[in-house]
Amino acid sequence: MRLAFLGTPTFAVPCLQALLDAGHDVALVVAQPDRPAGRGNRLLTPPTIELARQFGLRTMQPEKVRSGEFPETMEILKLDLAVVVAYGRILTQQVLDAPKHGCINLHASLLPRWRGAAPIQWSILAGDLETGVSIQKMVAALDAGDVLAETRTPIHDTDDTSSLSERLSTMGAKLLTETLEKFDTLTPVSQDPAGVTLARILKKEDGLIDWGRSAAQIDCQIRGLAGWPGTFCPFQGQILKLLRARPVEGHGPPGTLLDGERVACGDDALRLELVQLPNRGPISARDFINGARLRPGDLLT
Repeated sequence: MRLAFLGTPTFAVPCLQALLDAGHDVALVVAQPDRPAGRGNRLLTPPTIELARQFGLRTMQPEKVRSGEFPETMEILKLDLAVVVAYGRILTQQVLDAPKHGCINLHASLLPRWRGAAPIQWSILAGDLETGVSIQKMVAALDAGDVLAETRTPIHDTDDTSSLSERLSTMGAKLLTETLEKFDTLTPVSQDPAGVTLARILKKEDGLIDWGRSAAQIDCQIRGLAGWPGTFCPFQGQILKLLRARPVEGHGPPGTLLDGERVACGDDALRLELVQLPNRGPISARDFINGARLRPGDLLT
């Protein structure tokens, strides 16, 4: 098939590679513009663009998607289909209608659960036992199109956003190529409005720990927000980041240090494993507690 591929982050790379390996004619790769990142604000090129350039593919990184060269190019290329994987921009009806068979989107959840910008993070935050990837026919409404295919995976209690993203990305690439192989024979399935949940954009304050919540909930918060925005709590006028922990038995006033590295929560306790103070590297919770001279009964606030 003659395709356009719209995707920006690392998550989208296996899908683009799979389309190329399957012999599809990828006429255009579209990603968001280069963005400054890191302390030096060095411009970083999206990994999908880097891969496209290795294969000599035509690329675009439009600032505007509603007018100008981008929608015109999508029409001129006479595409069979456009494949969208974590592109990060809302497409107009003009773009959705440009390819012969429209646009499909690979979404990292089991639609209609977790429509929106951060489905992987919210599936962990909510304590879901299962997630997956869905391929939907795109419509103007957010992630509301009919589903063409899906595949599922359990969410393990050791999964964080990184490990789950990597697994879903690999699963998604396989599902995408299988879907295109039998595209003409698939029967789209409409989404059940009663099952819709929204994976809203995450905010920095989502990472603030409330020790009154259960240890299981805080564990999901730490794993679900790993990377950005991370989880943190105030500590002696600073911000303490909690990088890794696990729920254990324990009782006490929420936020109170128990024996070892356990901190009491609203229900059970959390054994801290890896933490980080500002302008320092990650350290073990034991080294942190010893360095701060904390004792059982002290509050971690």
